[in-house]
Parts: sequence; C-alpha cells; structure tokens
Amino acid sequence: MTFVDRPVTVRVPASSANLGPGFDALGLALAIHDEITAEVTPSGLEITVTGEGSDGVPLDETHLVVEAMNAAFDLLGGRPSGLRLTCVNHIPHGRGLGSSAAAIVGGIVLARALVDDGEALMDDAAAYQLAVDIEGHPDNVAAALFGGLTIAWIDGAAAEVERLATDVEVTVFVPSTAVSTQKARGLLPETVTHRDASFNAGRAALLIAALTGAPHRLISATEDRLHQSYRAEAMPGSYKLLRSLRVDGVPTIISGAGPTVLSFARGVAEAAPDGWHVHEPAVDQDGATVLAP
Repeated sequence: MTFVDRPVTVRVPASSANLGPGFDALGLALAIHDEITAEVTPSGLEITVTGEGSDGVPLDETHLVVEAMNAAFDLLGGRPSGLRLTCVNHIPHGRGLGSSAAAIVGGIVLARALVDDGEALMDDAAAYQLAVDIEGHPDNVAAALFGGLTIAWIDGAAAEVERLATDVEVTVFVPSTAVSTQKARGLLPETVTHRDASFNAGRAALLIAALTGAPHRLISATEDRLHQSYRAEAMPGSYKLLRSLRVDGVPTIISGAGPTVLSFARGVAEAAPDGWHVHEPAVDQDGATVLAP
C-alpha cells in the first residue's frame, strides 16, 4: 500500500437526525461544513484545530478524526508513519448537529483519499459500515456520508441506507450551551406504549412523503411521542421554542438529541431567544466530498 504525496482535504456536512418521529432512522445533511486536511509525514502526529470545539478537543491520537482515520487505515492495509491534520470546524459541538458523525465520516473518507486506489480498496458501503461501527448508530453518519435525506437501519450486523433527495427549507436555532447525547438518551424510558409506537410509525411514513413531495403535510408529519417530550427537562429553552413555533403552525423538531431546534421553514429567525445563533442552511446534497487540490 502506498500513500499520496500531497495534502488531501475533505468537506463533510452537519446532519440532523430523528427529524421528529424518525427516531434513530432518519437523517438530513445540512450545508454547515467542517473541512479537514491531512498529509502523510515522515513521523509523528501534528493536529491543528480552529473554529467550533477548538478549545475542548484532544490534540493527540484520541482526537475522533484521528481515531477514525486509523481505523480506516487498518482496514486499508496499514497506517502511515506520520500525519499532519488540520481541522477547520463550523459544525457546533454538543448541539445535536452531528459533529461526531462528521468527524468520523471525515476521517474515514480522508484516510481513503490518502491511499493510492483507496476507493477500490474501500467503497462507500464499506466506509459507511465502518462509520456505523465506530459511531454506534447509523442515522447521522448516513446523512454525513451520502448527503440529502437518508433512511438508515441495521440489518443483522450490516448497516443499510436509502438516500432520497429533498430541497426542503430549513432554519436552525442553536443555543449557546450544549447537552450531551449520553444525558439526553438517559432520559428516555425503557418501554413505550403500543399507541405511541404506532403513532410514530405513521408519522415517520408521512414525514418521508412530506419531505419528498407533500410539504403541506409537514406540521402533522413532524409530530413525535417517543423522545422529544422526555428530553424536555434537559433542554427547557429548546422545548419552549419548539412548542411556540409549532403553535404558530411552523413544522419544528429537536435536532438529534438536542438542544438545537430545527424548523422546516424560512422567515422565522426572529423567534430565536437572546444569545442563540440562527442558520438557514441548504440541504447538502453531496455528503462527504474530497475537494480538488
């Protein structure tokens, strides 16, 4: 196995998972991007991080991008003797916008691009499987890798995905404080009623129709009974904004495990509480992309 003799840059999008009723299955890629550049060096590990998370991520082998790259290198046939990594981050950390999925997918795609004939050795299906194995669930990594609207699931041990195109309009409300995914998941009950499960199954099916051709159904299609209300105590400001927007007829959900709030609409930025950041990203249709040198 040989490595390319130049730096490689990968752009990877943010993602919003669940989208209301599609718990742990649906994902949407958003045009808020991290750009990660890596170059093989004679020895050592050098990491530079700017932007989101720069004051909190490790600068050693435990950096999530490096961990993902090393896992990919191992599957591809061997690790390089040294590595220089530069991360320019725009995806907020700990906000439910798939920052960890972006790091994992970006690292895998970056490692593949640093290897001569890397795509022949690891196709997108294999890259996706590895990303799911590292992340532990498929919804965010599917959207980050493939772009667009994704339906992700595990079939036995195999990670599967169906990608759909959508041009839905989105407004994202990002609070100044984070909520850990582990804490948010810990608030979910072990069991739910058959009625609530049936409700969400119907709404998840309707949501696919709404996002791909029937946008007038979005307010009903984004209703959820499995996770958002249980997490309200960890993000009361987010849940208050969610309810306020929905009362006004704006299809709105908690993005991933929160606390970011996502509306399928534009022209609602004025609803943001003080101190929150508002983005109006397009849907990213490309997923993780190796940029031309």
